[in-house]
Amino acid sequence: MANISDYLDWRGDVPFSIAPFNEVDNLILTELVYTDFSGLVPNNGLDDFVDIKDVCEQFFDKHTEEEIMALNSSTKVAPFLMKKMVNGKRFADVKMCCFVNEIDQDNQSQFSAMTYILPDGTYFAAYRGTDNTIVGWKEDFNMSFLSETWGQMSAVKYLNDLFDGFFVKLRVGGHSKGGNFAVYASAFCDEKIQKKIIEVYSNDGPGFLPEVMEREGYRRILPKVISTMPEQSVVGILLENELDNRYVLSSEKGPQQHDPMSWQVNRDSFELTDNLKQTSMMLDQTLKSWIFGMDPEERKEFVDILFSAIESSGAETLDDISNNKIKSMQEMGKYMKDLTPQQQKDFRNVLKRFVSSGGEAVVDKMHSNYNSLQVKFKNLIKK
Repeated sequence: MANISDYLDWRGDVPFSIAPFNEVDNLILTELVYTDFSGLVPNNGLDDFVDIKDVCEQFFDKHTEEEIMALNSSTKVAPFLMKKMVNGKRFADVKMCCFVNEIDQDNQSQFSAMTYILPDGTYFAAYRGTDNTIVGWKEDFNMSFLSETWGQMSAVKYLNDLFDGFFVKLRVGGHSKGGNFAVYASAFCDEKIQKKIIEVYSNDGPGFLPEVMEREGYRRILPKVISTMPEQSVVGILLENELDNRYVLSSEKGPQQHDPMSWQVNRDSFELTDNLKQTSMMLDQTLKSWIFGMDPEERKEFVDILFSAIESSGAETLDDISNNKIKSMQEMGKYMKDLTPQQQKDFRNVLKRFVSSGGEAVVDKMHSNYNSLQVKFKNLIKK
């Protein structure tokens, strides 16, 4: 099975003048933006750019391979794509600019983006998906009750600020939450900016609340959106969209299919399949029944309690939890015990509603990979 790294081996020497931009190129660019380019890529507008070759050299002077591989993230291998990109004609002359990486605790937002200037003269604005920060994951959950998050508003501002007055052809894309940001920003940026957009790529990006899809900007951008998710998606199926979703084969199983490095490619396209797998369809139906069976205030209270418990451990990233599992679980347990009886009851009731919506069947379906999680989940709802 071949992935985007193999694609760079096969097609890295084929310039855009011979083979135009395609969906695999999009996935490479949206994966690369997971790299921390702080101090390497400027954020002073489209005229202040750097060569990808220089960025690659400086990045690997600054970070060792051992340091990168020690990270607790499925996207930690993203920088290694850059080494292959700079050694082929297709991406060697790419310019990079406008790198933003912001963590806003007050507004519960994690936002990161970067723009590529491609050799064919087009621009690609790439939004990063959820990183390993707790605040980034909370923003994902906030989408279940907020029609607009701070990160989504930042995504809109990014396009408006950068591309106003520039007569360019623009593509916008992202993976995971970055895919949601790409669609949202393209839908609700200024109409004069929207007209410059030729394609929008959502790579396993979650959807939106129904009221978002009723807005005029969303309706206008729909024909330009290319939405792809793995056949066992657990992220792209969240909430609602009216996109013509396509399903790509993956070398992984279950939630691990979310990893872009597992997506299978042919010569210059994804290797697609016709439908979602049964488990993913079950989860889709379950989550929609569960989420939309609660009013927005109930969703907010559940998310606030869940993440307050996580934050009570002192963890700011998933690495913090992973490196101190026992302490983290103990602190979270203490927090839950200190909740009022009514808060504890409300929290358990939400979990029980997940079961009544079919959640236990989904957990059972996945039990071969998540046996420990299954036991903890069932014990919690029975308390």
